[in-house]
Formats: sequence, structure tokens, C-alpha cells
Amino acid sequence: MPARKKSRRVRFIVIAFVLLLVAGIGFGSYWSVSTVRASFPQTSGSLKLKGLSGPVDVMRDANGIPQVYADSPEDLFRAQGFVQAQDRFYEMDVRRHLTSGRLSEMFGKGQVETDAFLRTLNWRGVAQKEYDTKLDATTKKYLQAYSDGVNAYLKDHSGAGLSVEYAALSFSNDYKPAPWTPVDSVAWLKAMAWDLRGNMQDEIDRALMTSRLSQAQIKQLYPAYPYDRNRPIVDGGSVNKITGAYEPASSGGPQGLSSSVNTQLSGISQIIDQMPALLGPSGDGIGSNSWVVSGTYTTTGKPLLANDPHLAPQLPSLWYQMGLHCRVVNAACPYDVAGYTFSGMPGVVIGHNQSIAWGMTNLGADVTDLYLEKVTAGTYLYDGKQLPFKTRQETIKVAGGKSRTITVRETNNGPVISDRSDEIRTVGQTAPVTDPPGGVNSGYAVALRWTALEPSKTMDAVFELDKATDFDQFRAAAADFAVPSQNLIYADTKGNIGYQAPGQVPTRADGVDGTYPVPGWDSHYDWTGTIPFKSMPYEYNPSRGYIVTANQAVIDQSKYPYLLTEDWGYGTRSQRINDLIASKIKDGGKVSMDDMQSMQGDSSSEIAKLLVPYLLKINITNDKGDYVRKAQQLLEGWDFNQDADSAAAAYFNAVWRNVLKLAFGNKLPKELRPEGQCLRVPPAGQTGPVDNLDGSSGTVHECGERDADEAQPDGGDRWFEVVRKMLPQQNSPWWTMSTTAFFSGDPDKKHHSDRDQLLGQAMKDARYELTAKLGKDIDTWSWGRLHKLELKNQTLGTEGPAVLKWLLNRGPWQLGGGEAAVNATGWNAAGGYDVVWVPSMRMIVNLQDLDKSRWINLTGASGHVYNAHYTDQTNMWANGELLPWVFSAEQVDKSTKAKMALTP
Repeated sequence: MPARKKSRRVRFIVIAFVLLLVAGIGFGSYWSVSTVRASFPQTSGSLKLKGLSGPVDVMRDANGIPQVYADSPEDLFRAQGFVQAQDRFYEMDVRRHLTSGRLSEMFGKGQVETDAFLRTLNWRGVAQKEYDTKLDATTKKYLQAYSDGVNAYLKDHSGAGLSVEYAALSFSNDYKPAPWTPVDSVAWLKAMAWDLRGNMQDEIDRALMTSRLSQAQIKQLYPAYPYDRNRPIVDGGSVNKITGAYEPASSGGPQGLSSSVNTQLSGISQIIDQMPALLGPSGDGIGSNSWVVSGTYTTTGKPLLANDPHLAPQLPSLWYQMGLHCRVVNAACPYDVAGYTFSGMPGVVIGHNQSIAWGMTNLGADVTDLYLEKVTAGTYLYDGKQLPFKTRQETIKVAGGKSRTITVRETNNGPVISDRSDEIRTVGQTAPVTDPPGGVNSGYAVALRWTALEPSKTMDAVFELDKATDFDQFRAAAADFAVPSQNLIYADTKGNIGYQAPGQVPTRADGVDGTYPVPGWDSHYDWTGTIPFKSMPYEYNPSRGYIVTANQAVIDQSKYPYLLTEDWGYGTRSQRINDLIASKIKDGGKVSMDDMQSMQGDSSSEIAKLLVPYLLKINITNDKGDYVRKAQQLLEGWDFNQDADSAAAAYFNAVWRNVLKLAFGNKLPKELRPEGQCLRVPPAGQTGPVDNLDGSSGTVHECGERDADEAQPDGGDRWFEVVRKMLPQQNSPWWTMSTTAFFSGDPDKKHHSDRDQLLGQAMKDARYELTAKLGKDIDTWSWGRLHKLELKNQTLGTEGPAVLKWLLNRGPWQLGGGEAAVNATGWNAAGGYDVVWVPSMRMIVNLQDLDKSRWINLTGASGHVYNAHYTDQTNMWANGELLPWVFSAEQVDKSTKAKMALTP
């Protein structure tokens, strides 16, 4: 039996102060209200900030959201650093320790494995190279100003004065924060890129599936993108064969794999699962919605632009709302921008300035490949030659313990990630390649190639976006936006709308598609370059009058000469948004701000529309009469909306979960099934008959190994597409509920079930499951009682005694929405119903009158527990409400509740 796998969430040691809390040994007098409030920032009056060239005003509204006014960019970003440190320094400090692989310095030996993996990837080293060799001198100047602002705050604050978490840490170690540096800011972009890295998990999962499923069966579980039904972002268009430039369709005025694979690849998956859930679980849900409607079809006569990124729920939120304003906008001070920032990084990431607005969704480009490496003690094979590893030593300091030194090995394909776990040091002993391994371990090492490990200019792009005033400048900024590869959507105050696919996307040799691990010893599998930016798809004022990006295919791959990925999202959310817009503008209708907000809250279940007609035809029979029939009746007349108070939504989603488990989940290898789910199945790789099809012998007891948030089938829209193709097939082998019959071939089909039998069983199982969870009385059921969100402090609030969680965490909230709905409160059907990713913020920009824009954050501006702005936006967010988002100096002044002057 493999060792119990750690949760994907960061696990932190239970520090000594918790024991004191629980025991109550003289702690109450210290752990007082004054201690908790000691870190609350000064938000009014006057403060001196060393290094300023002139006065800076910080205006906070009723929700504590700051708008900063200065006369130079350096003063603006220095003040941004100071203000973000006031509200969020602990979050910033944890982020930089994570990106540099130094969590153990804060939290002890429990973080050594995570640090070792992060040191292997060397995010901090790559960020240092970017700073030293790639970034513009002006960008460096702004990064330094930001760092100076953070350090000015640190100079006068420590311990409980920084945050209550530091007061807690002081009981277990003598940790004190080091000064902030520009590279600390740049490194955060690597963390973003990691969780938005594309199809790496799909690559691993497909490889793991080969231990139980044939290539044909795996292909059925990864169907082709439905271009005929779900519109890609860009309609048509082509790359000019002579110039290499992408030309939009229209615009107007404004690899050698075998069928067997080593299941020890699961070790890589497990290491990845242990990585902190910075932005959300891998899978179909992570991404975002963004769309823009031309003024031709809006009530304002100018574009409306919406965006809501789907990321992991965190407390505080990943985003920090802020405005950065030059009092006089000119060449010397070009910034007048507001929107969503990352604490610890200068500039605005998503938002608008005085001329343009932009949003982002995950493009999902395939920017990672796993390479199997033939190794000896000190070399690896490449094109018939033994090459020496590039090595470096990394020392991991551990709070309260001895330091650990690791050796990192790199091949020409990238760092060897299989070195980071005893479990996967022999990964590939029967690897998915036809060429036998050899080597001292008779197995393969596994290296990772990833575009984010190559220095880029993405930090430059942030500042360029913030000051762009038209589509040409917007595209020029996008050209530097290397990682993570995002869909960039655009609108301006002159009435134009647009889209640009940026990113550093690798090109591969003919026949290599990045869907499986590949032989690292054969140069045929090397990357051949990157897609030129001029060849990346874009649109400008398309004739249809709107653009939707929600992680669907960017372009019909058959009409585009470069491979972006084989693993798009399947377009369920994007097509729903397309349909909502099209229905609104049909026959001369117009889209309003309220319509945009209503679309963001749309909770319609597309899989329910497909599946419910089949479910209602099932004749339910059991020993208790109408016990299950009453639940089935909930689906009659249901409008398919997954409102929080809907009993029908609760029952349908339970049925969907059980359909997936019976049809697919029980047939997947243990490495993909949720931890603790145990089954009797034929041994992996067995294709012949077992002794008895009831499983009494010839089978093994096998338990799932994957964290619940990462398990399969996750229920995302890939599975919608799988089931859509299967439903007309009454006798598809997938409908067989007996795993022994499925795997043995059962020539007489005696133990095979058909579609209606499996659907009927799923309805029965769902009825009993919800009775256990929600009670016998169907009238008391609701989707929100199952589908709950808990906001957790991402460090000390994730583990440990209940008293600590009570202090730092908030919730639960009962939510509507669901998997692949526009209101994408995602849940993993293999693991349960709890919310695992959310619209992390929502915004709607009104390009006719920027003061009439709207926004909301998942939590609040403050990272300080019990501050008034700790979670003051969450109830509104949960109800689909938005706050007014004023922008002009006049309206900001009117909405200001606290004003602070920063002076030289």
C-alpha cells in the first residue's frame, strides 16, 4: 500500500502557541483585542514616506479600497508598495517565501518537500535572470520604488504590528521578515504561470490511464473539441504564408508511445498535488469568463466589458482592488488606471485606464512537456551521447530544525522533477515508450520543460498595458506578455473592441502533440521554437459585434498552422454566454449593465438540459415504493437553474456525480480516483476473464490515491462531451456497472448493464446519498446546503486546532452556480460538492461612463483578521451583487471615507 498522500493544500506545522491557546496557560492576557488590532493600518491623517519627491494622497472608500494620487510614477508605485504592505504584508511575505522555496524558514520541516520541489523549478532564479537581463530600465525603476515603499512600512512595523500571524509565529521561532526586493515581485508571475500552465495534468492522467484502459478508450474520454456546436473565440482568419502574420477573418470601423505505462508516473502527480493551491485545482474549472459587447448592441452606445477569473477561494482574496492616478497624465507620468492588483507586485493586472479596458481568461496553451530521461549515475542520454547533468546545490533552512541540502539536476529539457520523491525515483521502469530504458536504475528520470522557466518580459507588459491608449499599444503590450498565456480582451472609449492571444507558446516537430510524456533522448521531440507573436490570433471590431472568451478553443485548429493545444476547455460556458448575448440582441435588442451582471450570475446547467430528459424516462422501481420516484419528480418542470435554494439542482447534481462514478470513476486507475475510495477490481493490465464476475476472487482490493479536489472524473465540461456522445448508445460498454465485467470482456454480456439501468441506479444512489446528507424530507433539500464555500487563511488557517481556524477563517456560505456554469462555483464530482474554485472577482466596465462601472472582490481589502474590511464584500459577492466603481477624481473624492497624506 502506498503511503497516504498529503493534501494539495499547503500543510503547516501546528505551532506552539496553539497548544498554549488550547491549554489556556496564561495566554488570554496576551492574546487580547489589542493584539489582534495592533496591525490595523492608519488610513487618515498624515505619514512621512522616505523617498517621495512630492505629496501623495491615499483615498479609501467605504470598503477600504484605496485610490492613490501622485505626481510621478515612482511616487505612485512607492505609495502602492506602502499601502499594500499596510493591508496585506503577511500574504505578500508568504507568497515570496513560496516562490523562492523558503516556506520552511517560516513554518518548519513540514514544508521541506514543497520547498525542494520549488527549488528544483527555480522560480526565484528565473525571476532574477529576468530582472538582470530582460526587463526594461524603467520597469526596474518602478519595481525598486515599489520595494522601497514596502520596506518603509516594514521599518516601523514588526510582530503583531505587522499582522496577528506574526504574533503567532513568534511563539514557535524567531522569524523576522527580510526587506522586500524587486525580484520578490517578479517571482510572483511564476506562481501565476504554474497554476495556469495548461495541459500538464492531462498529460499525466492520460499516461496513468494506460494501465487500465486502451488507447481507444482513452480517446473516448478526451473527445475532439465540438467546433460545430461551441464557437471558438476567433471566427476564421488565417496566417499569411508570405508574411507569417495572422489575418482576422473580418473587421470593421470601430511521438512513439506504447499502450502500457508505468503507474509510478503517479508519483509525479502526487508531488504536483502537494503544491500549494495558489490559484485553484487543475482541471476543467480553472479559467475565467470574459466578454465584450460593441456599442452597436449596448444601451450606452459604447462597449461594455465583463471579466471574472475562476481561481481558488482564498482568505484574503488573491486580488487587491486599487486605483493608481497621476494627477496630471502626460508623458512623464502616464498612469491613470484602476482595477485588480496582486499584493506584492506593482501596477494593475486587470482593469481599465482613462482610455481602454481589458480582461483576461486562461488561454490554456500547451506550454509544458514531460520528458523521460535515460540516466546513468551522472549522465543522461541524448542523440546517442551521454551528457553530464547540470547540477546545483540548494540549502533549505528549517525553522526549529536542521537545514536540508538537496542536489538539483537538469537536462537540456529542464529540471529533473522525479528527483524530488523517493516514490518516483524509479519512474518509468515500464515507461510509455517502446525503446527499453536501461541505465543504473533500469528506469527513467522525468524532466519538465516549461516556458515559464525561460526569462521573459511579462513584468514590462503589465506597465505597458496600464498606460496603453489604443489597440495598437494594447497589442504591443501583449507581445511582451509571455507567461502565463492568457486571452486578452479589449475595449476603448472610442467604441472599439478587440481580442489578442499572447504568450510564449512552443512549436513541436511534426507528429508531436504534447499529449503524453515523450523520449528525452531523441532530439525529434525537442521544441523547435515558439509561435511568432505576429502569427497569434486576434480580432478587431468583428462584424458580429461581440467577443467571448471563456477557455474555449481560440480558433478551429484545422484552419490554423500552429498547435496551440490539444486540451481546450470544451466551450460550455463560452457558448452559453454567446447564446445569452445573441438572444438579447436579436431583433434589435440592446445589452445593458444589468444584463451583463445577470449574465455573470447565470447558473444554468447545460449537462442537466441534456441528461434530464433521459432521467425522466426511467421507470424507477424499488422496495420502498415512491421513495426514489419523489426525488425524480423534482426534475419535472425544473428550469435547469442551479439556485442555492433549489432542491432539483441538489438532486440532479447528486445524480450526475453518481452517473460519473458508475460509468467512469470505478474504471479508472487508483492514481486518479479520490483518496479512500476503495473497490474490488481485476489487477491492472488484466484483460482475460476473472474467476467470478461478482468479484469474489481474481480481483484485488484497490484504494484511490488522489486528493479529492484533483480526482477524476471531475465532472467538468470534458465529461459533458463524453456523456453527450454516449447517451444515444444504449449498450455502450461504459454503461456497464460491473468493473469485473468491463475489464474481463465477459463474452456473454451477462453481467453488463445498459444505459437506462445505470441511470436508474444513479438516481437511487443519489436519493440515498442526499437522504444521508440532507435528511429524508425532500422539501428541506437545497443545492446550497450541499454546495458550500469556506474561506480559509491559506497558511495558519488550513490546518491545526479548531480555535485557530475559528480565529482566521470565515464561512460557510451556501452558493448557487456550479460546474461549467457561467456562475462557475466549481466542484469536483469525484470528491464531493464543496466549492473548490470560484469567480475570484467580478467586474463590468462601462466605456461610455467609467464612473458607472461596477466591481466586487471575493473577500475584502484587508488581510487583517477582524478588520472591518476582512470579508466585507463576500456576502454581496455570494448574492451576485456588485459595488459601484467610480474612477474620476471628482467621484472618487465624493466616495472617500478616509484620506491619508503621504509626505516626503
